Amino acid sequence: MSEQHHHHTPADWDARYSSSDRIWSGRPNSSLVDEVSDLAPGRALDVGCGEGADAVWLARQGWQVSALDPSSVALERARQAAAEAGVDISWWLGQLRDTDLPLESFDLVSSFYAPLPIEHEPIERLKSLVAPGGTLLIVHHVDFPGTHADRTGNPAVMLSPALAAEILSGDNAWTLRVNETRERAGKGGPGTFHGDDYVVKAVRSA
Repeated sequence: MSEQHHHHTPADWDARYSSSDRIWSGRPNSSLVDEVSDLAPGRALDVGCGEGADAVWLARQGWQVSALDPSSVALERARQAAAEAGVDISWWLGQLRDTDLPLESFDLVSSFYAPLPIEHEPIERLKSLVAPGGTLLIVHHVDFPGTHADRTGNPAVMLSPALAAEILSGDNAWTLRVNETRERAGKGGPGTFHGDDYVVKAVRSA
């Protein structure tokens, strides 16, 4: 089985994180830095924050950050990273679909490489969390197939950036600002099993 995302339950994610001291590089994703650096800091939600590099970077830029992940192991590492960086972050343990996050409250909602099953309508969930005038940033691997096997081996169709862009472009309340692929900086570090990113960025009308 390849290094695709065949880990969807909290127990799966915990097992994956527990198998290594650190899965990811500890550096923020380049597409996050590129797309967010010119935004005025406000409230941010990092969906699928993993070991917390993006959340910590956002907090250091002055954002008030909430970070969500299904893995308690990952969140504990993220807490440690935040403590070392001297930043305060609100941590949420759970899945996007069933976590009681405040609606229309975030000036930035970012989702990097999170496997979000389409059957749970993740794009509608993500949109519902963005405050008026806020930004939604969805990034995945260019070769992300959109279909992964679930625990029973059945294919589970996941939200791809292309589908997200299609849905957002058809919504009058949203303006699609970025819909493109780009080379991923920092190839070859821990946790980087792919080359290029597919980046979708949209802004909700105020």
